[in-house]
Amino acid sequence: MQTNLCPIDLPDFGEIDAKPEVPPATYANRCGEAYRRAGCDWLVVYADREHFANIVFLSGFEPRFEEALLLLGPGDRRVLITGNECQSYAALAQLAGLELLLAQSMSLMGQDRSSRPKLVEVLKEAGIRTRDTVGLAGWKYLEPEEWETHAPALFVPVFIFEALRLAIGSNGTIRDVTPCLMHPETGLRSIIDVDQIAAFEWAAARASSALWRIVSGTRENESEFEAVTRMDYQGDPLNTHVMFASSSGGPVVGLRSPTDRRIRRGDGVTSAIGLWGGLSSRAGLVTDYDEKFLKTACGYFEALITWYESAKLDVEGGAVFVAVTESLARSGLRSALNPGHLTGSDEWVHTPIRAGSTDRLRSGMPFQVDIIPVPLPSGWALNCEDPVILADSALRLELKTKHPEVWQRVEMRRRFVSEKIGVEIPESTLLISSTPLCLPPFWLAPGMLLARA
Repeated sequence: MQTNLCPIDLPDFGEIDAKPEVPPATYANRCGEAYRRAGCDWLVVYADREHFANIVFLSGFEPRFEEALLLLGPGDRRVLITGNECQSYAALAQLAGLELLLAQSMSLMGQDRSSRPKLVEVLKEAGIRTRDTVGLAGWKYLEPEEWETHAPALFVPVFIFEALRLAIGSNGTIRDVTPCLMHPETGLRSIIDVDQIAAFEWAAARASSALWRIVSGTRENESEFEAVTRMDYQGDPLNTHVMFASSSGGPVVGLRSPTDRRIRRGDGVTSAIGLWGGLSSRAGLVTDYDEKFLKTACGYFEALITWYESAKLDVEGGAVFVAVTESLARSGLRSALNPGHLTGSDEWVHTPIRAGSTDRLRSGMPFQVDIIPVPLPSGWALNCEDPVILADSALRLELKTKHPEVWQRVEMRRRFVSEKIGVEIPESTLLISSTPLCLPPFWLAPGMLLARA
């Protein structure tokens, strides 16, 4: 079937009510499993303002302005160490039985250090002893080919590592256990439960709707700032800066924040909004038609369809990589980054979709369908990024039973994509964006979407 422009109205997939919450018991279970997988006396999880996703996954708490440590130890010990400002904020944590300790060296410079300045002493107070083994989880980890020594390469500040080393002494051991959380197939965060799916669907639906308000409302001669105000931001936690960029002849820098630049006809334009659990992005031209651009966009759209058709349960990520790469190549394109990756409270966790990857796609995996096509002529931009979740029949039934409103929206999106976009989505792929496979290449004609006619 041939891809072309078609007049398609984006339907209302249902009201997005109160955000579903992950129950405290789930956080407790996650902590128990993470501790078991680490296989150490203590599991220590690092977090800061940017690298917060591991700790929020385990506790429902994320630090603001400063660093924090979550310690999981013998006898179900659960200890949260923060600086000054997060002492009161920690009350919002969802992990039962959480002990709160203050280490003022976690605080911003210039704040009071008079009562609890030394992290080493706080670690000892928490219960870490000489000769203990400590599993330390940072915000990412190195693969074997990236590191040449036997010592661990830990993505945490040196002072955290040194404080732990002093607490456990020369006979203690520190291991990098970040893969227990972030491995692209077996990591604890790579597979989410039904309540987390509902929470991420809430975020994805809101993010995609906000982005669509920008795309469908963008006008010539307005500033980028004016265009972005249409998102109607309501204070949701973001997993990335709001992005908007336009250009009339130079490169369209997709990661850029909006400016007061005036948008002109013929500009390449891109925007992205990401909330915890779902990011949507669109890019195209500020015009109502361009034959040459349409040809490239259609080729790119075929590669998107290839992703949705090939990303099935138990398939190796390397096979999806090859299928999408070959589809893009038929239009002279390639993916700037991996064609799809795992997502969460942070925008990018890891990905089984890599060249040569034997990691398999599993039920419960939350994905960003993130295929950024290059090369494009200077001044062009093209993208259609949305989140999805893979789910086997048991997980789909659980979602339908426990969160029927979410399930209804997911099924409405599937029918829309089938009937209007002309693409059959596998049953195992849950569409959680409210703009599923909706790509308007021309932003001055947002009602004209690419579809298989």
